[in-house]
Amino acid sequence: MIEPQGPLPPEVYWRRRLLAGAVVVAAVIAVIILIVALSGRSGDDSDTQSAAATSSTQKPAGPANPSDPAQPSESAPSSEAPSGGGDHGGGGDPSAPPAPPSTPAPADGGGPATCADQSLSVVLYTDKPTYSVGDNPVFTIVTTNGGLAECSRDVGKAAQNVIVRTLDGSRTLWAAQDCAPDPTVDVQVLQPGQQVSDTITWSGTTSSPKCKKKRVQVVPGGYQATAKVGERESAPITFNIVAPAEPGGQ
Repeated sequence: MIEPQGPLPPEVYWRRRLLAGAVVVAAVIAVIILIVALSGRSGDDSDTQSAAATSSTQKPAGPANPSDPAQPSESAPSSEAPSGGGDHGGGGDPSAPPAPPSTPAPADGGGPATCADQSLSVVLYTDKPTYSVGDNPVFTIVTTNGGLAECSRDVGKAAQNVIVRTLDGSRTLWAAQDCAPDPTVDVQVLQPGQQVSDTITWSGTTSSPKCKKKRVQVVPGGYQATAKVGERESAPITFNIVAPAEPGGQ
C-alpha cells in the first residue's frame, strides 16, 4: 500500500481513499443487481414465448383414429345412421318408417283461458210462475262471467242441464239430459260481467237417465228447478202446476 503524500495529515488521505473505495463497491453492487434483474425478466419472457409457441403448434382435438387402440372410439360418427332427415331417436332401425310430423300449436297460443266453474254465475228463470197440467214450461238459463278477465266457455246445449224436483228437493222428476240430450256446442269468449242466455223447454212429464222408465205427466203441485252449466249449479227456483180449468167454469 502506497503511503499518502501531501501537505495534509495522512489520516485525511486515508479517509478519502476509504470513501472512494466505498463508492466503487456500491457502484459494482448496483451493476450486479441490475444485471440479475434483467436476466430474470428475459427468462420470464422466454418462458412465455415458449409456452405460446407450444400452444400454437398443438394439434386441435378431432375424431379419434380408429386404428389407434389408445384413443376412444365413441366420438366417431356411426356409419349405420340413416341418411334421411327424419328423427329415428336413439339410433333406431333405419328401415322403420319415419315418424309422422307433429301438429303445430296455434299461433295465437290457444286464445283466452277456459272459464272455471267457480268464476261462473248461473241463474234460472221460468216464463210463468204457474202452469196448467199439459203446459210446456220454458226455462231460461243466464250464464255470467263473474271473473276479472275474459275467458272462453261452452254455453251450448251439451253443457247445460235443467233438473226438476219435488218441492222439498227430495226426488228428481225430470232432467233435460235424460231422454233427448242436445249435443250442440257453443264456445263463446266472455268478457268480465258478460251474460249469455239460452232456453230449455220441458214437456211436463217425468224422465229417467237414458229414458229407461216410462214417462208420465206430473200431477198438480209445487215444484223446484235448478240449472247447471258444467258443474256450476244455480240456486233453486219454485213454480206451480195446477189442474186445468173445467170447461164452462167461471
